[in-house]
Amino acid sequence: MSRMSVFNSPLLLGFDHFERALDRIAKTTTEGYPPYNIEQTDKDGLRITLAVAGFASEDLSVQIEDNQLVIRGRQTDDDDRIYLHRGIAARQFQRTFVLAEGIEVVSADLDNGLLHIDLRRPLPEVKVQTIEINSGKKTPTITAEKLDVERAD
Repeated sequence: MSRMSVFNSPLLLGFDHFERALDRIAKTTTEGYPPYNIEQTDKDGLRITLAVAGFASEDLSVQIEDNQLVIRGRQTDDDDRIYLHRGIAARQFQRTFVLAEGIEVVSADLDNGLLHIDLRRPLPEVKVQTIEINSGKKTPTITAEKLDVERAD
């Protein structure tokens, strides 16, 4: 069964990358671990905070892969310990966020079991470009030198 595209209007040219991003979002897992917050820190700043208690900075990786922010965590079991009850399991995770074009990762900090990833979303510049319209007729181009010669006659 094929899916109806949201971007199939002839007025939306070059938006196929949005459709691919929506497909990526649909394929991500809905697992809730680790829990996270997303907050706006200023007009062009965002912060993602993940609760990663028990993870050291060596157990975590933050990467950008094909416009996706990928956070991975991997803990290893400590074989020297003998648990009478084990309620806190050493587990691994992968959390993925699809980034819009132009979003930059500024920093990643681990503080008291919280991984803070700061992002910057630059405000877009308004661009106006005038396109010259060529007609079907070839018109001679008059340069300043030709004008001076014609005036001298």
